[in-house]
Amino acid sequence: MHALAPVLFVLIWSTGFLAGRGVASHADPFWFLALRFACVAAAFIGAALWVRAAWPRGVRRIAMHLLAGALMSGLYLGPSWWAMSKGLAAGIMSLIGALQPLFTALLAVVVLGRRLSPGTWAGLALGFGGVGLVLLPRLQAADASALSLPVVLVAAGSIFSLTVGSMVQKSPLAAGDDLRSASAVQNIGAVLVLLAMAGVVGQPHWDNSAALWGYLAFSVLVLSIGGATLLIWLMRQGEATRTTALLLAVPPLSALQAWFIFGETLSAIQLVGFVVAIAGVALARR
Repeated sequence: MHALAPVLFVLIWSTGFLAGRGVASHADPFWFLALRFACVAAAFIGAALWVRAAWPRGVRRIAMHLLAGALMSGLYLGPSWWAMSKGLAAGIMSLIGALQPLFTALLAVVVLGRRLSPGTWAGLALGFGGVGLVLLPRLQAADASALSLPVVLVAAGSIFSLTVGSMVQKSPLAAGDDLRSASAVQNIGAVLVLLAMAGVVGQPHWDNSAALWGYLAFSVLVLSIGGATLLIWLMRQGEATRTTALLLAVPPLSALQAWFIFGETLSAIQLVGFVVAIAGVALARR
């Protein structure tokens, strides 16, 4: 499981942009995400009740789980999907997302007082550079002049939210509880945040198509119950920087999937970037 989980997580997480790309024309992202995490919360509530798992006790412990879910799911996906709906290219969003392992490393050093080896820093830098090479054609095709500073800041803020949420996930008040009951509470936190954002800036839109329900099922079962649970499990098993370094492999795999599924071009520089990014991930996780 320790050997398979990182590979499985990257494969699942790299499909996330496919769901976001498909949902955009069928439903409002905030309402879609709120329903998605409500379904995930219901599934984990059922699983926790089925195995009679212990539930988080105490106001501080419950509040920590709600905060982790609000940060890692609600304030991460909601604003990032909103930024892309406002014209932020998926390639630029992926490049901003690749900053997350660097944010995690900086917080680990500055806030938690941890020391990272030179190899870890070199691996993170190498991985980010590889991501840049993979996304270079998309970045060159994007119209940078059409981007507004608020949209870019919101996108960066969503990645920082995921970073802080990962740290909260590692805190003693959150890391010791049963994964099923803890995930139920955390997804409720995500729903509360997304409903608030949907009420403020959302636009009720749901075409009720079979494709939309298919995206919802995929998002609930694969991305959330599968991918997000694996991320939490990996965070509990290992050091935060080593775990989030896996996210550097997501944009290259997404580019490969876009080439295979949508017929997008894949140039030599992107293939080189793929190799460089994977090498950086391996170095950072040593």
